[in-house]
Amino acid sequence: MHDLKHHDMPDGRRIAYRHIIGDGPTLVFLPGYMSDMAGGKATALFDEARALGRPCLVLDYSGCGESSGDFADGTLSRWRDEVLALIDARVTGEVLLVGSSMGGWLMLLVALELGEKLAGMIGIAAAPDFTQWGLSDEQRAALASGETVLEDNPYGPEPTPTHPGFFADAETLLQLDDEIAIDAPVRLLHGQRDADVPWGTSLRLAEKLRSDDIQVTLVKDGDHRLSRDSDIALLKAQVEFFY
Repeated sequence: MHDLKHHDMPDGRRIAYRHIIGDGPTLVFLPGYMSDMAGGKATALFDEARALGRPCLVLDYSGCGESSGDFADGTLSRWRDEVLALIDARVTGEVLLVGSSMGGWLMLLVALELGEKLAGMIGIAAAPDFTQWGLSDEQRAALASGETVLEDNPYGPEPTPTHPGFFADAETLLQLDDEIAIDAPVRLLHGQRDADVPWGTSLRLAEKLRSDDIQVTLVKDGDHRLSRDSDIALLKAQVEFFY
């Protein structure tokens, strides 16, 4: 990552990012929970944008990857504000948001702030409101009382933590109970063998979004990551629609 740079937030947080300029909307990739811009999908989209002369911005939320901070301090509001600060500082013209898993929830929060700058959105196993449907009543009660919840992590040796600060903030940012006032084109991809986010979540999201230009693509043998070569090719085809 020879082109790695940092954006300084007002409180001293240093947000790591990579940015290239080009023609058309700037693709902004939003990683999932505990993920970063070194992941396969972010890297593939960044490399593709560079090869085609298109603008692209990828970043690490504070507490993740190459950015400063403690992951335990991370919240959707905090990460949304970091994304918006980078867009404001580095992006001219329209924005195409691509959100993976939790990044699909964050994508909605960022989109609602972008207004007419939003060219469109692509969700990959988007997981809005996962604090509602992805946690048991016991886990939710523990978080509400200030405890950190640890869960088995299928993608690494360390358990996945959910911190009470993240939970409390997320509960104020639920999206699926009412209409979501976004009118831009939306493409949603979801594997039907996703063990983490039920694929019906993408159908529910499509129903709640105000836009009439929405397509949902279900990959029957796809898992949560959708990171196989065939999945990446499908993702790139969705991106192509916006150029």
